Amino acid sequence: MTSWEEAVAAYGVRSRVPLAPLTTYKLGGPARWYCEPPDEEALAGLAGAAARNGVKITALGRGSNLVVSDAGWDGLVIRLGDGFRDLRACGREVIRAGAAVSLPHLARYAAERGWGGLEFYVGIPGTVGGAVTMNAGFFGTETVEVLISATVLDIGRGKVRERPVADLGLGYRKSFVTAGEVVLSADFRVSSGDPADSATRMREAVRWRKRHQPGGTLNAGSVFRNPPGDYAGRIIDQLGLKGMRRGGARVSERHANFFTAERGACAQDVYDLTYAVRERVREETGVVLEPELRFAGRFESSEREEEETQ
Repeated sequence: MTSWEEAVAAYGVRSRVPLAPLTTYKLGGPARWYCEPPDEEALAGLAGAAARNGVKITALGRGSNLVVSDAGWDGLVIRLGDGFRDLRACGREVIRAGAAVSLPHLARYAAERGWGGLEFYVGIPGTVGGAVTMNAGFFGTETVEVLISATVLDIGRGKVRERPVADLGLGYRKSFVTAGEVVLSADFRVSSGDPADSATRMREAVRWRKRHQPGGTLNAGSVFRNPPGDYAGRIIDQLGLKGMRRGGARVSERHANFFTAERGACAQDVYDLTYAVRERVREETGVVLEPELRFAGRFESSEREEEETQ
C-alpha cells in the first residue's frame, strides 16, 4: 500500500469526526482522520501507512485525561476497537486484558472471580492502555505494583513486542511508552481472594472518590502531577486559588487539583487556566507543577508562541 488515500479506503478511516463526545471534558474540535481498528493486524497496517505518509497519530482511550484543542487534531486519531477488549485468565493468578478494557470493568471482572489486587482500578475512569502508559494509581496502589508485562506496538517500525514491567520504566504518572507506541494488552498479577472482601474494598474506594473529588461535573481528573513530598491540590488550595477561572473553566471548590468546565467553556479555557495556575504556583512557591493532562492540537499561549502539544 503506497498512498494514504488507499489506506483510508482499506481501513474505513473517517474524516472530520467530532472528538468532544469522546472525552470527559466534552470539549474540542474534530479529528482530521479517525479510525477504530478492530484488531492488531488492522492497527499495525493503518499505523504503518500513516507513518509512511507522514500522518500524525494519537491514541484515544476513554478521553479521561485529554483536552483536544478547539481546532481539533490535524492527524489520525486511533481508538482501539472490539478486538482489544478481551479479558481472560492467562496462567495461574494472571489476567490478560486488552488495552481498550475499562479499568472499572477490569476491577469488577477480577473481583467477581475471586481474584484480589485490582480493586483500586474501580476508581479510575480510564483504560488498560492508559493505565500502563501513565502508571495509573488510586487509593494507595499504582499500576507498577500489579503489572507483569505489556504488549506494545512500535508504530514507526511496525513491530510488536512484549515488554516486562522492568522495561517499561513506570514512575509516578509516567512510563517509557512513547507517543510513537501503542499498548495492545497487559498481563496483571492477581491473588486468590474472597469476592465479598473485594466488593467491600471497591465500595470503600468509590465512597472515598465521591467524598473527595467533584462528581457530576465535566472534568478530566487530576490536572497536575503531585510534586515530590507534597500534593498539587494542597498547594493550589493554600494559595487561595479554588474558584479561580479562565472563561468557562474553573478550579473546583471540592478539590483544587480538579478543573471543571462549565456551560460555554472551550478547550482553550482549560489550557489557559492550567498554565495560569501553574504560573501562580511557580511565582509564589517556586514549585513547578507538571500537567498530568494531555493537550492535543494547537493552543494559544500568552507566554509562548502558539505551540502544538501531544
